[in-house]
Amino acid sequence: MSVDPQGSVAELQGIGPKLQETLGRLGIFRLLDLLIHLPARYQDRSKVTPLAALRAGDDCLVDGEVIGSKVTFGRSRGLEVIINDGQRDLRLRFFHFNKSQQRAFEAGKYVRAFGTAAFIGRHLAMAHPEYQIFDDPPPPPKPELIPVYPTTQGLGQARLRNLTRALQSLEWPSQPGTPFEKLLYLHRPDDFGAIEQTRESLALDELCAYYVVMKRRALKRRKQQATSLPQKSGLGRGLRDNLAFKLTQAQTRVIRETLEDLGKETPMLRLIQGDVGSGKTIVAAFAAIRAIEHGCQTAVMAPTELLAEQHHLNFQQWLEPLGIRVGLLTGQMSAKAQRETLASIANGELQVVIGTHALFQEKVAFDQLALVIIDEQHRFGVHQRMTLQNKGAFPHQLVMTATPIPRTLTMTLYADMDVSVIDELPKGRQPITTHTAAQPNRPELIMRLRDVLAQGQQAYWVCTLIEPSDEIDALAAEEAFELLRSELPDFEVALLHGRMKGEEKVEIMRAFKAGEYQLLVATTVVEVGVDVPNATHMFIENAERLGLAQLHQLRGRVGRGHLASRCFLLFKPGVSQAGQHRLNALRESQDGFYLAEQDLKLRGPGDILGIRQSGEQSFKIADLDEDAHLMPKVVKRSENLMQASKGSAEHAYLNGLLNTWASADTEHLSV
Repeated sequence: MSVDPQGSVAELQGIGPKLQETLGRLGIFRLLDLLIHLPARYQDRSKVTPLAALRAGDDCLVDGEVIGSKVTFGRSRGLEVIINDGQRDLRLRFFHFNKSQQRAFEAGKYVRAFGTAAFIGRHLAMAHPEYQIFDDPPPPPKPELIPVYPTTQGLGQARLRNLTRALQSLEWPSQPGTPFEKLLYLHRPDDFGAIEQTRESLALDELCAYYVVMKRRALKRRKQQATSLPQKSGLGRGLRDNLAFKLTQAQTRVIRETLEDLGKETPMLRLIQGDVGSGKTIVAAFAAIRAIEHGCQTAVMAPTELLAEQHHLNFQQWLEPLGIRVGLLTGQMSAKAQRETLASIANGELQVVIGTHALFQEKVAFDQLALVIIDEQHRFGVHQRMTLQNKGAFPHQLVMTATPIPRTLTMTLYADMDVSVIDELPKGRQPITTHTAAQPNRPELIMRLRDVLAQGQQAYWVCTLIEPSDEIDALAAEEAFELLRSELPDFEVALLHGRMKGEEKVEIMRAFKAGEYQLLVATTVVEVGVDVPNATHMFIENAERLGLAQLHQLRGRVGRGHLASRCFLLFKPGVSQAGQHRLNALRESQDGFYLAEQDLKLRGPGDILGIRQSGEQSFKIADLDEDAHLMPKVVKRSENLMQASKGSAEHAYLNGLLNTWASADTEHLSV
């Protein structure tokens, strides 16, 4: 009897409540979820690399005799094992170990280890490699491709491999459109060449299922009845006349497209793509005014407290002079403030409500919600957006993103949306000059920073870690804060990171914007939405560790005023070729769409299944760069399948696709 793919993963032997909870953190609840949880890459362990040939950054299988071991004490306690293959020493480092593990590394034993070589201090080492211990020299390795899975704390690769190996013993249903055999193959492939062919076939299936769901959602929306919001009292003209800046032609065009949609009786679903600093928020304000002219409310949803606070300040500045009441609702508010705000939302006193995930709460009730505006839409799941939509009678939706999608992919990814692009920056906005600098040059950059701050300007210093790590050689924000505070005693320096409480983060950002701090040392928490026109310099530590899109977002925190701005990308010497390309691309271009395309092209060749795209689509297989050439085929095939009559083989195939690939986030559908 075949297994039910929708059955609980707990049906597999050895999965108890604790492991089930851990798997849930990876989104693995059903047997199908585990089957689709494919390797991110594969390790070729068929050859042993001589230690003399080992280079930093290499993923290698190595053999060696244990010549000594000891417990070390640095930032944290660790176990160091030294092995030698007759040519060179290699240190194996373990920061989590027990007594029996320590005793097992007895001098004279042999170790076979697989891991990533890196310099720890002056010595080449492997941190937490997978290993086996032998009494005699190990036999030749088996020729096999070892899967490496995305994982989470408390779930090692060996456990995941055992779980996916158990899937091979199950009898999976055989029906049109269900690719179980291909998925099983990718867990245990025997040939690198066949992996890509299998992956592309699955990617085509997944993209077709996604496209069909998007098109059906659009068709369903066209049958819904929204509140028509045609031009009315002229509040929008009042906003335009009061602005301290002139709208760009691109902003004017996108405002017109949005307002035309709002005048229709079908719910608007429009995506606005605009590069960092292109002025998407003012477009949202004009849309909100149109709802207010008709006595309706607008909800504006932001992914972070900082961005919600930023929007609240902007909307207040623009709308309150017109007699429009703007409110803020976040999870960090006191119980009393929340109750008062909820009452003002329910009775309609607040015409524009800006908030974070707090807007999803059941207790949030609107008087007459006609428009939902969602910023950085890829940070919210479909169900979250639908929850907010359900608080009104099919409200219009305007979603915005500063994360450009390569133009060739927009038609498929947003098949259910109309798309507007703000492809012009406001006049007077200064270009940002971008420089790369090796980390040993940090003292010279600090001297430059001192001069910048002395001129009354402000700056960011961004780090990729909050606190020091034994496993990652990078300057952490806490270290940078202490260093810069001691080097710049004449200036006020603040620290901001994601572990701080929401109200603390908002207060630090408010003080920085008000000029109470001259320098803000932060993690990438400042990536989205913070607008400080007086901040002209951005320094990014270990820039080689970040993707182009994130670097571009961070750089966009400066250059928001009329002063010339600069961004310095500090990198660790010995950066990979892909890392060099990434930094050079950022130095040479400020076009977010160009950089988005480069970001997809510049991935490392070892990731055979491609990067995991963040965002609503949550693709398991499809790679938005590798599979761009499939898009015309996706559209043609999907349109044909949707026209198939019930009972036909094509109709059965489509149902198989949807049952496999249409996740909860894309509304599990069959027809």
